[in-house]
Amino acid sequence: MNRLLLAAYPEPYRSRQGDELLACLAEAYPGRSWPPPREAAALVRAGVQARARAVADDTGRPWWLDGIHLAALALAALALVPYLQDVWHWALRIDPGQHAIAFRFSGWYPWAEGPTQTRLLPYGLLPLACLIALLRGRPWIALPAAAAMIWAGATSHGRILFGDEGKAGLSYYGLGAPITARDLVLSGTLCAACAVLALCRSSRLRRRSYGWLAPVVLAMFMAGSLHIISVSPAFQRGLFVLEATALLGAWVATAATGDHRWLIPVAVVAVVRTQAIVVQPESFMRSFPELVVLLLLIVPLPALAVTAQRRQGRALAE
Repeated sequence: MNRLLLAAYPEPYRSRQGDELLACLAEAYPGRSWPPPREAAALVRAGVQARARAVADDTGRPWWLDGIHLAALALAALALVPYLQDVWHWALRIDPGQHAIAFRFSGWYPWAEGPTQTRLLPYGLLPLACLIALLRGRPWIALPAAAAMIWAGATSHGRILFGDEGKAGLSYYGLGAPITARDLVLSGTLCAACAVLALCRSSRLRRRSYGWLAPVVLAMFMAGSLHIISVSPAFQRGLFVLEATALLGAWVATAATGDHRWLIPVAVVAVVRTQAIVVQPESFMRSFPELVVLLLLIVPLPALAVTAQRRQGRALAE
């Protein structure tokens, strides 16, 4: 089990010092396959810092380009999360029955029982295709998928392909107002980010392995098997933990390197979600008071900027 902790470290570090670290853990905690929680947290934190330093020390791409890439990945994931159950059911030809996520007729699948209208594809395939393409550093594939998200939300023709979900159905729910597919701020920002990345040479973009899709597949399995939808308390709590973890990771990476690239995705997601709260205050989910939500979105931005400046100041002093 100790080897799982090594996954937090970059591959070069694991190759050079992985065996030594495992030997130290075995000597410090004989007979245990897992260190105490405090030690495990410290190892994960050190692994995140090592990864952040490796990214910041890579001179193959400018920090702002990497930041835009991270922002596009975050927006694609943000758009995909509500449709995890839907894509899973469609891929495995499962009739969701009464668990369909707010479609006018249950399911919208050709094989669904009872009254149903047929749609060609689930809307969630668009952000999923965008996420996979961005992970592999291929923005020219992600750009048409992001443009199709805009088309599905802006035109009535999207209903033929994606059903009402692609036009006015429920979409992302977090700690703020819902973002429907017809709210084009998210899809428009994602499309703009993909366009900027597509104009750059693909060799300058970071390519991540398909292993990064394992959490996505696991989330689809859980959402599809347990019928967890975006309005359920379990979904809300899980998403809160996920977002809090991502913010902590951005803070740790910024504090370790003094690099501003992690500020870009945090700022972009905060702007998109704040816009939904301001424009649709009557649609607020009441999972948290509005002031608390706005503070949770806005406070991390100056905090990350100050952390980066302090780290850079210490580096210059040294």
